[in-house]
Amino acid sequence: MSIISRLQELDLDSGAMATLTYSEGTDVFVHNESEVETALSETDVVSQLCSLLATPGVRVTTTYGDDILDELRGSDLLDDYEHDFTFEEYLNDVVTESIYDFDFIERSIEKYDYKRGYCTLTAEVQVPVAEILEKELYVDHWNVSVNFKGGTLTLSA
Repeated sequence: MSIISRLQELDLDSGAMATLTYSEGTDVFVHNESEVETALSETDVVSQLCSLLATPGVRVTTTYGDDILDELRGSDLLDDYEHDFTFEEYLNDVVTESIYDFDFIERSIEKYDYKRGYCTLTAEVQVPVAEILEKELYVDHWNVSVNFKGGTLTLSA
């Protein structure tokens, strides 16, 4: 059963927000300080986030409620987009290049020794449940958390 069908069964309030969390990591070398760059190239966290961001009619916000696309526009990072139907790829490049400028993707590094470690990238965003259902967003790779009956219900595929 997909996350979409489980969300439909919950019959949530029309204004409900879902918190989507996607996390992935990889082994890295820590001695040359390229951990994050390695994780960016070997995981698809940025790609998953940009796929959501590029979906027309879906408002993706930070956990603080700030619209991510508005933040990118406000920093003039979307000005060079040529409107050639490659918006998702363009966003992927922009987010990757500005990984240290925003908190859209959290980075954590576990060092095993002086040379090796593990870098985890995590994207955590909020999307209105109504938009997930209306657009039938494919969110089965994400952990989806919603407030439900006085608690938080987390759905994962």
